[in-house]
Amino acid sequence: MAKPSAPLKKKPAPEKPAAPPQAAAAFDEAAPEMDALERDALLPINIDIPRAVSQVLGVLPGLLALRPLIAERLPTHDVGLVDRLETYALAAWYAHLAWLSSGGAQNGLKPLLEEAVPLRANLLGDAEALARRGLVDAETVADIRAGNGHMDTANDLVALSALFSGSWSEIAGKTAATEEEVRRAGELGPELLAALGVREHGAAPGPSDAADKRARAFTLFVNAYDQTRRAVSYLRWNEDDLETIAPSLYKGRGGRGASSSDTDAAPQVAPPAQPDTAAPAPPGAAAPAPPDTAAPAPPG
Repeated sequence: MAKPSAPLKKKPAPEKPAAPPQAAAAFDEAAPEMDALERDALLPINIDIPRAVSQVLGVLPGLLALRPLIAERLPTHDVGLVDRLETYALAAWYAHLAWLSSGGAQNGLKPLLEEAVPLRANLLGDAEALARRGLVDAETVADIRAGNGHMDTANDLVALSALFSGSWSEIAGKTAATEEEVRRAGELGPELLAALGVREHGAAPGPSDAADKRARAFTLFVNAYDQTRRAVSYLRWNEDDLETIAPSLYKGRGGRGASSSDTDAAPQVAPPAQPDTAAPAPPGAAAPAPPDTAAPAPPG
């Protein structure tokens, strides 16, 4: 039986979402699974999709490192969810961009660029100052700095918004950046990408169809990440580092005192099958139930 390892110390940093062509390929790959979802199983979109995608892409290497342990200790859990998580995340990102552009990107490209360029410069300068003090990840900031062109500007804004948001409790009062700027960067990046897409390809399918695809891609993405979090919570109970390895997508939730599932803030999804082996309980405490033993709440 594999021994539990020490808690992780470094908090993974968010990553920039993929360029639209790569995200479009992921969307096409996930389309059959999206189409198979029943309408009443679709989750309400009550989180910021670009920020969630950036967050999950940042922790994905750590989740993939745990894949062998998940397969060994939870043999009836669908470990393929870990394998497909990047595809689902990028599909949700692409569906969100298509939904934005279905409205014709009404703000137009020029005013978006006029706002985006200085906002990126200001936030990037603030991030570099924080990185020099060791308050945010320096490699992530350097990767953002390396971007150029309009699409990179858009993706950089999403990554900067996620970077500041994920560390706000540690950096508040230590940076000139404001919460409003961080929020606006998270909105503006996708808007700019959608406007660029309209310029290149014309508007996406009608708003109703785009909204349905967005909801389906979002549901597939959140369900897969939620199930992966449940598995990680069960396996890493002793280490108490779930929120480092796979932080909640829902702000203000998580930690030992909260559920291991993001779906406390959204309708619950079907849990994984019961594992054939059990993880040891922490000394002096009852072991958590396997991640599949709680009956899911009905959607809604």
